[in-house]
Amino acid sequence: MIRLLQIEFIKLWNNRSSKVLILTYFILLTSIALFSAIKFDIGPIKFHLAEQGIFNFPYIWHFTTYITAFFKLFLAIVIVSMMANEYSNKTIKQNLIDGLSKKEFILSKFLTVVTFSLISTAFVFVVSLVLGLIYSDYNELSIIFSDLEFLLAYFFKLVAFFSLCLFLGILIKRSAFALGFLIIQLILEQLIFGILGWQITSWENAKAIKRFFPMESMAHLIEEPFSRLKSVQSVANQIGENFQFDYQVHWYEILIVLCWTAVFIFSSYKLLKKRDL
Repeated sequence: MIRLLQIEFIKLWNNRSSKVLILTYFILLTSIALFSAIKFDIGPIKFHLAEQGIFNFPYIWHFTTYITAFFKLFLAIVIVSMMANEYSNKTIKQNLIDGLSKKEFILSKFLTVVTFSLISTAFVFVVSLVLGLIYSDYNELSIIFSDLEFLLAYFFKLVAFFSLCLFLGILIKRSAFALGFLIIQLILEQLIFGILGWQITSWENAKAIKRFFPMESMAHLIEEPFSRLKSVQSVANQIGENFQFDYQVHWYEILIVLCWTAVFIFSSYKLLKKRDL
């Protein structure tokens, strides 16, 4: 496994655009700290975002994993470009000639996906921990290390999304078209949801079915955190709204995402196995 990872990271590090995108991605992960600098002083109105509790333990685990998940597109470009380069540079054919089996080839790509996801999760953990220790009103160990399931959900979310990107990279062979298909995938899921709710079943049943769709299942692993803030709930109560959302990470949601991950990796292998290189 170490040998397979070494092969992949040598390829990535020798590619200038991939190197720039990877570095940009990890720089953006640290940019979450910039939220602490957001201040508005307009006459008597003084607003400091850090004072709204976004860096309080354990809320910070929910907030940072939700926000940093949007940056995954940078690594998605790396993943699909990695596959596009394999075809355009004919390195995939050379690897197979040199004795690498198709199963090992897919395994090397999947290990790269898992490694990126693991490093990203560890990075978010460290950044969140530092910000929390600086700004949080609660520093008891039992509070600091509660709600860590959001980090677990974040890891599985990245693995599933990058596995989808890997599959699209193998299927389409062109990075731009593969990334475009991600947008088409989102649109298709919304269209199917609309048809289900409008023509086939009730909207409630359609919403329940929608949670099993690939992109939707990934999105629902970590729900939006903003309505948890006391300031938001206070405003909502004043206008007669009462937020009663389920923010927890559920085992069955992780299971759905793991099933899709298995589908993407297995489909990638089957596609590569049938394809004449």
